[in-house]
Amino acid sequence: MILMACVDGRNGMAFNCRRQSRDRAVRADLLAEAGEARLWVSGATARQFLAEEQSRLCVDESFLEKAGPGEPCFVEDRSVAPFAGRVERVVLYRWDRAYPADLYWDLSLEGWTLARREEFPGFSHEIITKEVYIP
Repeated sequence: MILMACVDGRNGMAFNCRRQSRDRAVRADLLAEAGEARLWVSGATARQFLAEEQSRLCVDESFLEKAGPGEPCFVEDRSVAPFAGRVERVVLYRWDRAYPADLYWDLSLEGWTLARREEFPGFSHEIITKEVYIP
């Protein structure tokens, strides 16, 4: 599977069961990165996508268990470390701020290769850095 997530400067993802940030530029890029594949998400994550984008999503609370090889998963509200053996690629969207967090990106990228890095303007953050890692 392909894991995608938004993280802050300390790899924080959420605080008090709420995503740290949502950004329509990131949502557009997530769907572009998914290509023709449907993007696996939780119900809480699906709510931030527009009505016309819903057909591009596969919504299931057990999406990390159900996603198959090569299928993209956007994770905001749960640990990803238990799925380390199934991850084929990681796409992280980073901003240079640090917010309060109680849920952090917990998959070590030690031994992974940073294959691509690009920056683009966001709506919630001036600059968003996209990093793509491969094993």
